[in-house]
Amino acid sequence: MPEPMQAYVMRAYGGPEVTALAPMPVPVPSPQQLLVRVRAAGLNPVDFKTRSGELRIVQRYRLPAVMGNELAGEVLACGAEVRGFATGDRVFARVAKDAMGAFAEFAVVEARHAAPLPAALDFATAAAVPLAGLTALQALRDELRVAPGQRIFISGGAGGVGGFAIQLAKHLGAEVATTASPRGEALVRRLGADIVVDYTRQRPGDMLSGLDGAFDLIGGDTLRQSFALLKPGATVVSVAGMPEPQTAARDLGRGPALQALFWLASLSLRRLARRHGVHYRYLFMHPSGAELAELAALVEAGVLKPVIDSVYPLERIAEAMARLEAGHAKGKIVITMPGDTR
Repeated sequence: MPEPMQAYVMRAYGGPEVTALAPMPVPVPSPQQLLVRVRAAGLNPVDFKTRSGELRIVQRYRLPAVMGNELAGEVLACGAEVRGFATGDRVFARVAKDAMGAFAEFAVVEARHAAPLPAALDFATAAAVPLAGLTALQALRDELRVAPGQRIFISGGAGGVGGFAIQLAKHLGAEVATTASPRGEALVRRLGADIVVDYTRQRPGDMLSGLDGAFDLIGGDTLRQSFALLKPGATVVSVAGMPEPQTAARDLGRGPALQALFWLASLSLRRLARRHGVHYRYLFMHPSGAELAELAALVEAGVLKPVIDSVYPLERIAEAMARLEAGHAKGKIVITMPGDTR
């Protein structure tokens, strides 16, 4: 095994200048982990939010740290306590939140966070699934409890999470409304959106009311407008707003100090939600190999089709990150490592 490996490393918190490709030691798996030869890795907003220091209150990393939160590749070695995987298996995973490490030639993954790769998917397409797919699944099924006949609003439907969310909501039997630019309308309609709000010239409140739930991927004014769209007692789940106390307790397993901080930070949003008679929930998704296997089955059945915006080689990851941060991607951005990506 080569030593060292090539990796995209964060040396400090700040702008793009604090990250660079650099040699790093190949990680050693624990008894519960897999060592994976990474073939492709997906990019997500959490990557640049981590780099900027926006999420330091939630998770601090020992620097320098290899970045990246989801991957697809081949198992090179299994820890002594690992069951259900073997050397040579094709897998994909959302890596542990406190570790990162996907933007590298090799990475370690908790076995419980990994799932076998759908046979029909190449590595680059599979790497786009874990974080966005799990986020959409957990928000729609577990938090909003989407059921047949419901009407659901998903803001930002042309993005990475939005593409999965539209498809999953339709699979769960809902009617879906979303926001998109004129450039993204064809995509979200192809994914199954029933109503498309052109956010460049329309407001959701001008077209929507009495909905059963909302999944916010934009934050800001779009999130605040979402509360007025819902039936009394319904819920807005956001991944782009401000964390609230449940986030600290349920998603992060943290105690009263962080819960109190989130209580204060989210106060205005929770007050606005109460004025409209609805609930507000901020979600930090959790890695799950079992749920990833569910998504894999839906991909194999043709229910879910990952949407890829663009694919970059590892040596151009800075360009890929710049595109991600500019907010123009339609679907997921993926990087590939040297070698076979089939």
